Amino acid sequence: MTHYTPRRAARVLLVDRADRLLLFRGFDPVHPAGGRWWFTPGGGLDPGETYVDGAARELAEETGLRLAVAEFGEPVHADVTEFSFDGVWYRQEQRFFLVRVAAHEVDTTGFSEVERGSVDGHRWWSAQELGDTTERCYPLDLAAILTRVLTGATAATGGAAC
Repeated sequence: MTHYTPRRAARVLLVDRADRLLLFRGFDPVHPAGGRWWFTPGGGLDPGETYVDGAARELAEETGLRLAVAEFGEPVHADVTEFSFDGVWYRQEQRFFLVRVAAHEVDTTGFSEVERGSVDGHRWWSAQELGDTTERCYPLDLAAILTRVLTGATAATGGAAC
């Protein structure tokens, strides 16, 4: 049995007026040659922090977008994932919140030291681009999650690449 560190995390599906999703590109600082992957803004909750409070804090820290907690609403997706990062194996329970903006100029000056050393880019992706890419994106069914959230469908469908 693998020993893991339990973690709760809030993630944000930040979507612009063109229905594009903001993703960051990063890598594991312990294994920088192990490849790159794309992921949503967000991260681990502080002790005693609620998911929505964590989502608001992480969004502000990672993108510079500061919103009131009331603007987040209820989570639109939840899952559990296991992964290794920076020498630690995590089992992460995460909830995703949809935040819509007309546009946003990403400001990463609030990145932590670890983020500054392991995130090397960001871009806005359409659901089509996510479905067509061969690059790694997390969660693996992110294209289906985004499509479901944007269309209001009740269940994810299809085997999208990302």
